[in-house]
Amino acid sequence: MSQYLQDTGFLLKNLMEHMTDNIYFKDRESRFLMVNKAFCDWTGLVNEAVIGKTDFDLFALAHAQQAFDDEQRIIATGEPLVGIEEKETWADGHITWVSSTKMPLKDAEGEIIGTFGISRDITQHKEAELKAAYYSEQIRRIKDEMEEDVRMAAELQKTFFPHSYPTFPAGVSQEKSRVEFLHHYHASGGVSGDFCTMNVLSPTEVGIFLCDVMGHGVRAALVTALICALVDETAMLEKDPGRFLGRMNELLLPILQQEDIFLYATACYMVLDTDSGLLKFANAGHPVPLHFQALENSTCWLMDDSDLRGPALAIAAGAEFQTLERQIETGDAVVMYTDGLYEVLGADDQEFGEERLLKTAMHYAGCELADLFPNLINEVRQFAEEGQFDDDICMVGFRRRAV
Repeated sequence: MSQYLQDTGFLLKNLMEHMTDNIYFKDRESRFLMVNKAFCDWTGLVNEAVIGKTDFDLFALAHAQQAFDDEQRIIATGEPLVGIEEKETWADGHITWVSSTKMPLKDAEGEIIGTFGISRDITQHKEAELKAAYYSEQIRRIKDEMEEDVRMAAELQKTFFPHSYPTFPAGVSQEKSRVEFLHHYHASGGVSGDFCTMNVLSPTEVGIFLCDVMGHGVRAALVTALICALVDETAMLEKDPGRFLGRMNELLLPILQQEDIFLYATACYMVLDTDSGLLKFANAGHPVPLHFQALENSTCWLMDDSDLRGPALAIAAGAEFQTLERQIETGDAVVMYTDGLYEVLGADDQEFGEERLLKTAMHYAGCELADLFPNLINEVRQFAEEGQFDDDICMVGFRRRAV
């Protein structure tokens, strides 16, 4: 074997001169005994200026004290520290990071006489990591704020929906009212574009409105807030359902049809005379309501011809909506709904669909509204491949009672 390779001093010298990581040896008082060239380059000091000094001479107190405590623990226990991250705050205030391994330094008899270690500069990596953590925290904070805003918007949106139902005659209890009302609302996200409301138009008339704004989320929910305000105002000015929808269309068109915005809403509006049972209604591209007929114990579409539906709201200026009439007998019920109720895919990727909805509704023709709504929803949910709805759902209906 070469004499050079047998000379440990020669090997150590090569290691100390060419190793790019910082190497250092310290005595029991954590004073530097030997450092390599990389360590001198790191500190900006020559070897002779380092020997005999401690970390307290090079770094700020916090890092120097931590390093001293770690090294004294190694000397006391003989246990090394492997791969620890150290934040080095220098005397001039600048900060670096190193990954360090520190071991007990032993003499020929095995007695611990100090420590030695090797430290690798990881400043760039650590700064990138800290920056990523900072941005991640900022994103999390923004996300939390947005979620809180959506939660508050969802609570606000719930106030748009009926919290109590009108009674006819006015002032009687719900049980003695000539008409029973019910609605169901479920948002697939925090907020939705579905909306329904009821307005008492006279001592015997009630207007019932249901709409579904294109899309989901906050944008659709903002439009429902606008529609909510317009419905309350327009319902008292225009009782004819067709003209009501025409007026809503003209009000919404300039707002929703902007250069960089394309939004629309499907809607259905009904006016029921609770004394006579005459129902007047008009449709703006909305799913056809269900008519539950008590005498025949059957269910059918409220409109005989779905082509009588007008266009969705905010699609075209001057759109006309036809007012249709249907006699609602005692015991009959009418239910409006948004398309989220039936646009559900099953395991075979087939949609539940309107025809299947009608067939399902036929099984529950004689049910009370309180049972009818959950029965229909459960039937669709069982059909859905994942047992849940992908879209918002809103249902609103009434049953004419014999009182």
